[in-house]
Amino acid sequence: MGALDAVAARVARGQAVEFRPRGHSMVPLIGSGDQVRVEPVDPSAVEVGDIVLARVTGATYLHLVSAVDHARKRVQISNNRGRVNGWTGHARVYGICVSVAGVPRPRIAGKQRAG
Repeated sequence: MGALDAVAARVARGQAVEFRPRGHSMVPLIGSGDQVRVEPVDPSAVEVGDIVLARVTGATYLHLVSAVDHARKRVQISNNRGRVNGWTGHARVYGICVSVAGVPRPRIAGKQRAG
């Protein structure tokens, strides 16, 4: 189990979590080591451009929603460099990034779910 899997488990249980992800796939939206806050999400409310914590094809990512398929209750997850990770169902979208380095993310209101 990776570090993001442990974070995803906590968020899936309804907890808000702050952590510092490592890597460069989300620069400049999230820099390596920036503190992020992720809160439980209502997956049906996410939109293209939201940053979500989701499990796709066996891995957990803190990546962008690049497409939404409301009819099939799924979202497409991609990094900020153009790589598409794949589609995942609402049940595997655990949280939404509400802030990066203390700066609130836009368009978050109404997307969080109560724990």
